[in-house]
Parts: sequence; structure tokens; C-alpha cells
Amino acid sequence: MDIMKNNHYLPIFPTLLVLLFAFQQKTMAQTQIIRGLVMDQQSETPLIGATVQLVQADETAPAIGAVTDADGRFVLRAVPVGRQALNISYFGYESTAVPNVLVTAGKEVQLDVRLTESFQTMNEVVITAQVDKDKPINDMATISARQFNTEEVMRYSGGRNDVARLVANFAGVAANNDARNDIIIRGNAPTGVLWRMEGVPIPNPNHFSTLGTTGGPVSALNPNMIANSDFLTGAFPAEYGNALAGVFDINLRTGNKEKMEFMAQLGAFSGLEAMVEGPLNKQNNGSFVVAYRHSFVELASSAGLNVGTAATPLYKDLSFNVDFGNSKAGKFSVFGIGGTSAIDFLGAEIDTTDLFADPNENAYVTSTFGVLGVKHNLLLGEKSYLRTVVSASYSGNTYKSESINPEDMVNGMPLPTNDVDDNTTTFRLSSYYNLKMNARTTFRTGMLLQRNQLNTYTLSRERQPDLDGDGLPDYNVQRDFDGGFNQAEVFAQIQYRLTEKITVNGGLHTLYFEKTENFAAEPRAAINWQVAPKHQLSLGYGLHNQTQPLPVFFQRETLPDGTSVETNSDLAFTRNQHLVFGYEFKPAPSWRVKAEAYGQWLTDVPVEQQPSSFSLINAGADFVFPDKGSLVNEGVGTNMGAEFTVEKFFNRGYYGLVTLSLFESLYEGSDGVERSTAFDGGYVFNVLAGKEFPLGKSGRRFFTLDTKMSAAGGRPYTPVNLEASREAGYEILYEDQAYSEQLDDYFRWDVKLGLRFNSSKRKLSQTFYLDFQNVTNKENVFAQRYNETKGEVGQIYQIGFFPDVLYRIEF
Repeated sequence: MDIMKNNHYLPIFPTLLVLLFAFQQKTMAQTQIIRGLVMDQQSETPLIGATVQLVQADETAPAIGAVTDADGRFVLRAVPVGRQALNISYFGYESTAVPNVLVTAGKEVQLDVRLTESFQTMNEVVITAQVDKDKPINDMATISARQFNTEEVMRYSGGRNDVARLVANFAGVAANNDARNDIIIRGNAPTGVLWRMEGVPIPNPNHFSTLGTTGGPVSALNPNMIANSDFLTGAFPAEYGNALAGVFDINLRTGNKEKMEFMAQLGAFSGLEAMVEGPLNKQNNGSFVVAYRHSFVELASSAGLNVGTAATPLYKDLSFNVDFGNSKAGKFSVFGIGGTSAIDFLGAEIDTTDLFADPNENAYVTSTFGVLGVKHNLLLGEKSYLRTVVSASYSGNTYKSESINPEDMVNGMPLPTNDVDDNTTTFRLSSYYNLKMNARTTFRTGMLLQRNQLNTYTLSRERQPDLDGDGLPDYNVQRDFDGGFNQAEVFAQIQYRLTEKITVNGGLHTLYFEKTENFAAEPRAAINWQVAPKHQLSLGYGLHNQTQPLPVFFQRETLPDGTSVETNSDLAFTRNQHLVFGYEFKPAPSWRVKAEAYGQWLTDVPVEQQPSSFSLINAGADFVFPDKGSLVNEGVGTNMGAEFTVEKFFNRGYYGLVTLSLFESLYEGSDGVERSTAFDGGYVFNVLAGKEFPLGKSGRRFFTLDTKMSAAGGRPYTPVNLEASREAGYEILYEDQAYSEQLDDYFRWDVKLGLRFNSSKRKLSQTFYLDFQNVTNKENVFAQRYNETKGEVGQIYQIGFFPDVLYRIEF
């Protein structure tokens, strides 16, 4: 089901550059508006009377500034287009600088700025002008965490407008799979990743997703809808639970509260997109924003264009956020995201020269997911607030395959070989109370209650015996469950600033899973010490538990009499202890050098009862899970590594990012032999850089150049037993040699060219990108597989050279 494995997949695009020059180019200056909100970092109460100043290189230019109103809001007018910077200060608080604010003619800028209360005299303005672009939004996350934004998703070369592929550039993350965006954090399986939106967990936000997975071929998460958000890779705070590896904590942005704005965009992967936003009940500062995307390949194929593949991926998604503004009852908002996807693989239309194409099979795939939530924020005085989110989500997928081999057909009809139908409906209630006791201490406690309703049914002939003697593998039930179960999480955490240079975080998270009646208490702790103005040390520890993937829980084993029973339904949590030590050096305001060393110790990993190399620690980076039954929580694993980052944040027209991750990921199955995991690549090395070149002196037109080079160790794999595979008719591996071989190292170089234009006469801006991915056409190996039709073992290669394109217009 790899929709991207055809290297000849090169969509045909209309000429877009003509649109970029459709507006007259004058030398007169164009300006825009910057709006924003200034609030307290810990209590989130608005700060009245904060000073916001635009930093201008031309000292003779008129000063542009503002003071926040009774709601903490400000407006800067007549701001020149281009890259701008702001200084924000307030009595008794540490002032801050906001650099690299991209101002375009077509869209007003909206900012949320948080200031930290100082220990110094309350009637003083504390001038620190710190630029903590890397600092996470969640102030409780003080180690192995950083924030990201929409512009980074759009800026980096090779990213396909995909949030998951963006974080693959960060230290500790491996994603050397061009076909899927599964995130491997510090050697952990992708199933250990938690996705959250607006404070609540959400199902896998990818098109063509399947039950229990966290990645997919195409992201359904629209980056144009995202506000500044957090990504955590280890020892995360107590409010995050049921995750072993990392957390995406996604925040949705709000719409423009003063005027209507529109955006249209076309991208090869993200598709054709339209977005509209504007005010809603201006008296309460309400707004709305909604965006819809549709697969461009589907539209092109429907128009009769040759898109280079017979299996056309069909997908669409919708996202929205409606903010009803402030009221006496608090602040309410309604948000949602949903998507559908489908693709058909017809054997008669498959390229028969492809070693791994199966001309004797048809396969039909569908996937649907959706989230609808209501968020309520209530300020309880000047020091505390209560935040509550109620949500409902749905995730479903089907997979049906049939043999069209004349030898298998019955009465001229194809023979069904697989029938998968999974759907999950989940209701969630999340609520937490946050109290800023004083400038030193912040306390937060809350809960998350979930009700899961699962209906899963799977029939398969793959690797099944012929007990009925009809000459065909039996069509056996592998999963059959229709029921519900509850899950509860409760946490409490506290942050205490011993001094302005030392901050301590501590907390406890608890997890209860009704299906197995398992309970876990997880301590979390971290300390940060600013040993010198430019040097910081960090130490963090966390105990993390996670339930097993749902397909594994309900896997059934076929008995000799042909009946089947569930044998994994009592599996307990898998446990992972994180220990992280970090050092950070900031030689200049826009530079950062960071190093982290970590150790992780996994226990209670499901393995087979009889001695074998199997462990569930290696699953989750594909569309399906191993069909293994009678598993027990007796496996172990370890992840050890060191990470290095040198980052130049975007400033003075250029940026740079270099990351190096060195790691070892090992496990033991029930045979007690220590082996590499499926994700033990050994290293990941990324180099990214980019620069903006002004075209002319007006400051309205720019040429952009971005590049990325990635290298990673090849993933371990288990060699195929060719003789046994030919005899059985399907792939059989040398299980006693599990992950003893390694694929060739991965290498990819991407180059991205762009143009950005701001109209001189209208509130309109245009952006065009041409992203050349894998410019060296490197044949990176995806896997070693046995082909049942041809009886051969060979290599499957990842995507070759591919030019991606994006055009966007805002007005």
C-alpha cells in the first residue's frame, strides 16, 4: 500500500509563475498591521499597559509602537512589509524580543506574547531582551522540548508541508522513510508518539492511516491552521501520559478578529487549498478560521492529465477553529479536523516489470478520521484559570484484497484474501486548574477521561492452513471485537523557581486502563540551572507507561479445530524510564548550541511465551501489526544516545541548522538474546540552510534559497529464508537472525527555490516554491522483501528525484 513508491510519479502542474507578475510593481512602500496579545507566562492573564515597540534599522524612520489595552491586546499600524522585530516590556516582568516576524501585504500578523514575572522590584522594567525562540510554549516543559511554527513547516526544503517531516530535522528524530512520515524518537517505535490538539489526544492525523499507527503517507494536519506548538522528545512533564517516546502538542491559531482574509494554495502533496478567516462578534473579540484541502493528483487525474500512476490517491481534509471571544462565562471555542482518503490498486493496471508488483491481486483501501471539540477557558482572578476541553473523535479504515489469479477464482469471481474493517469512536473530557501562587511557584493539576468504542473485524487467508481441504488457505478471523472500555489519567505538577537562574519542576502522572485493570503511577522531575548568562544545564527524569496498540490486544489465534480465541487481551502497560542531561550555550541572541545525552530503559515489552526473537518493540512503522498471539510482558529494551544541535535562527536574512544524533537501540526477546531493534540506525545527520535575497529596493519582493542534506544509518532487517519461502509460498525470515543485517545508509539532498511578492497597490501577497527533492536521484533502499508471485528476494527503493511545487496567494 505504498502510494509513493513509484519513482516516476511526477504530477503535471499548470504554469504558475505568470500569476506572480500579474500585478504592477511600483516603488512605493507597502505596509501591514500587526495585532497581538500580551499575557503572563504562568497565569495567562492579560497584561494591561505593556509596551510594544517595533525595532527599525532606519533610526530616522517614525517610531511605531503601542500599549496593550484592558484585554492585553495591541495594534501596530503602518508596519513595512518584510522581516520585522518587536520589543515587549512591562513593569515587574522580564522584557522579551520577538525577532523574524514575517510581514506580508496579503495578511495581517497575529502574535501571542508571554512575559515572565521577575524576582526584582515590581515597579521596575527588567531589561533582558531574551530571544527564546526554541523555548516551548508549555512553561512546564524544560528539557528535550522545543516549539515550532507554520513558517518553519513551509520554509524547510523537502518538508512537503508536513509537521511530522519538519521535526525530522531536529536532533533525536529519525524519519528516513520517503513513503511514510512515521517519527522514530531516540530509537523508539513510532507507536510511542502522542498526538494532541488543543490539549486533548487525537487519533492519527494522517491520510491512509490504520488502527494503532501514528504515521502515514500524507499528513491531514494543515500547517496553515497551526499556531506556535510544542514537540517533546523525552522526560516530558506530568500532564502528558500514555506515551513512551514523544509528544506533538498542537495548538490551532485563531482567525483575524478585525477583517476578512482569504488564502488559496496549490501543492503537489498538500493539494488544492482554500482558507477563509475573519471576525465573529467583534464586541467580544471573536473570530473564525476554516480551511479545506483536496488532493491535486485526484483533480489532475479527473481532468485527464497523466499523473504517472494508475493508483490515484484520493484524499481531502477540513480544519476549523471558531473562537467566540470573551464573555462573563469565560472564553469558548469550537475546533475540528477531519479527513477521508482512498486508493485502489488493480492488478491488471500494475507495471509488470516491477519486482514487487502483484498482477494477480486487487486491493482497495479507505481511511476516515475526524475530531470535534469544545474548549472553555475561565480566568479565576488574576492568578489562576480553569481550562476544559470536551471532544469526540472517530477513526476508521478498511482494507479489502482479492486474488484475480485464474487458479484461485471461483465461478469466475475473484477470491477474497483480506477483509479489514476497523473503526473507533472516542469521547474525551480534559480539564486542568492552573494557579500562579507567586513569582516563584506555579501549580497545575488536572485529569483526562476517555471512553473508547471499538469495532474491529479482520478476515485473512495470508499464512493460514487449509483445514477444510478445499485446496485454498482458510479464510480465518484474526480480529473480532465490538465493545467499549474506559481510560483515566490524573496529574499534578509544580514549578518552583529557586532563583532567577534555577528552576525545578516536579510532578506525578497516573494512568488507569479499564480493559486490563492496569494502574501506573509515574514520577516526573526536571531542573534547569542558568550557570552563566549564556550557559544552561538541565537534568530530567520521567517514568512513562503506555497501553498496547489496539490491533495487538484483539489479535485472535486459530485453534486446530478451526475456531479462534483472543490471547493478548490481558497485556499490561509497557514501561519506559527516561533520564536526560542537557547543556545549552547561546553565543549570540540568534545562535544556539545544544547537547543532550540520554538513557532509556524499557520493560514489560510484549514477547512470545516460547523462546524467540520476536518483540513488539519493533512494530508500528507500517500499515499493519504482526499477527502474533499468546504474548507476555517479559521483554526489555534500552536506548542510549547523544544529540548535538547548532542552530542559527532566522535573522538578517538567513538561517542554519545542523543536528547530529548518535544512538544505540537494543532489545531482548523471550530467547534472552540482545539484538538491535528495527530502528537502530546508529546515526542521523542533518544540515539545513537558507537565505532571502531582496529583489530591488522596495522591500516587497524576495528570492529565497533553501537546502537540506540528510544522512542516516541504514535500518536493521531480518534476512529472508529464500528456500523456505519458496516452499511455503510466502515470506519466511531467519527469525534466529533477527535484525542482524543492515540496509545501506540513507542519503538525500533537497534544494528549494522560492519567490515572494507583495503587491504595491493591494493588500495581496503571492508565494511560489519549487522544491527539488533528492536532487542526486539517490536510490535509497526501503526494504528487502520476498515476492510471492516471482519467488525472488530483492530490494524496494524509495522515491527518486521528485520536484514538488507550491503556489500561495493571500488577500
